[in-house]
Amino acid sequence: MESDDISALGWDAIDSALKPIYEGQVPKHYGTVISYQLGGPDPLQGISAYKRLAPVPHWHYITYGFSELYDKKSQNKAISGWGFELTFRLKTEASSEEPPAWVLNFLQNLARYVFQSGRVFQCGDYMNANGPIATEVNTKIRSIAFAPDPELPTIETPNGRVQFIQVVGTTDDEELAIKQWATLKALGIFQQHLPLLVTDLDRDSLLAKPDVKQALQEGASSDGSNTSALFIDQLSWKEERRLLRPSLIQITRGARQVVELVSLLPYRIPYQRPFELVGQECQVAVNPSETNGYRSELNNLKLDMSAQSAAELAASLQPKEGLYEFPSFPTLRIQVKKSCIKDQAGNVVNTIG
Repeated sequence: MESDDISALGWDAIDSALKPIYEGQVPKHYGTVISYQLGGPDPLQGISAYKRLAPVPHWHYITYGFSELYDKKSQNKAISGWGFELTFRLKTEASSEEPPAWVLNFLQNLARYVFQSGRVFQCGDYMNANGPIATEVNTKIRSIAFAPDPELPTIETPNGRVQFIQVVGTTDDEELAIKQWATLKALGIFQQHLPLLVTDLDRDSLLAKPDVKQALQEGASSDGSNTSALFIDQLSWKEERRLLRPSLIQITRGARQVVELVSLLPYRIPYQRPFELVGQECQVAVNPSETNGYRSELNNLKLDMSAQSAAELAASLQPKEGLYEFPSFPTLRIQVKKSCIKDQAGNVVNTIG
């Protein structure tokens, strides 16, 4: 993009990074009609899509707008804007002539999250979409992870550094495997079967492949999990004082994330790594310890938990409504309540527990 009136050095720097890969190809480009600064709904100023035939036919999308495309305005001289642009590779037919439009909305939605929350994406992050990433497609790809684009290294622009972060589509069980180990290490295993980490909406889970499943399990068992926290939609706790007996701590949580909790805890506590449950009104920090115990600070609870109790909790707790007690940790009780999954309109579409 060039203009006689506006300096577009940041935009030109992105184009220059793409030129060696797509020399001579004019991308499909989609700009916004009304800028975000003037009240438009889309934070990104544009998205380009390049057609690729190798190593598999796919569309390569690149965003324009997370970084500073024109004059430098932010105070941080080292990075441009948010410091990154997103890319996305979607498998397609070799004869395809138009990139699917749903990806444009998908990337703009990710941009809204960043611009509205102020939270930036980093390589190694992951996010569940609470449904298919393409809402009108019957696909098992319902989660995403973030990794360095395999072909676009970080660039230095006149406005600061820009990293190209690729959004990679994953299945629910692949996301759980990522959480049990480490995102980039797991994606390294996936890349052996997904050239350039292209997202394929038609594929099955890679965990159906014995070599992939074994490699992920061996990695998690060797290294433990890098996931330090789990966000819980239903979380509370209370202390119940008992006559002539130690007080009892009861943690109440929804059934929705029970599978994640029991899958992650054994890869944190035995590896001497703390783990935190984060709710809307309170937090429960679980710290590795040789002995069990608890203490409270305002609304937050701190649990000391042994590896034995972590293993017992993981074996006993179920995503089903009920009260769960643990012989090795007799002063702890967990109440699991049903979780209601709602769509964007607020309608209950599923109940867990």
